[in-house]
Amino acid sequence: MSNYHVTLEAAWLVRDVKSADDAIGVAISEAGKRLNPKLDYVEVDVGTTFCPACEEPFSSVFIAANTAIVGLVLEMKVFDAESPEHAARIAKSVIGKALRDVPLDVVDVGEFE
Repeated sequence: MSNYHVTLEAAWLVRDVKSADDAIGVAISEAGKRLNPKLDYVEVDVGTTFCPACEEPFSSVFIAANTAIVGLVLEMKVFDAESPEHAARIAKSVIGKALRDVPLDVVDVGEFE
C-alpha cells in the first residue's frame, strides 16, 4: 500500500458577481464552508488556465451575465491506497460527498513517502 497526493479540479458556479476577484473569493469561501470542519485537510485554491494564443497563465475564471464559473483546485493526501487509480477514487468519493452537485475531475496523482 502506498500514499498519494491527489489533485482534483472542480467547476464552481458563482452568481451575482461583478469581478473575477469577487468570484474567486466567493468560490473559495463557499467551498471551504462545505469542506470544513470534517475535511479541513483538503486544500482549496483557484486553478490556472493557459491562454491558447499567448500561452500566458491566468486564473480560471469566466464571467458572463454576472455569473461566474471558477475552476478550483482541491488537493488532499490519501494514505494506504492500492494504486493511483484507487487513490483518485477515494479522493473523489470523500470530496464529492461534501461538494454534492459540483463536477470533479482528477488532475494529478503522485506518490509520496
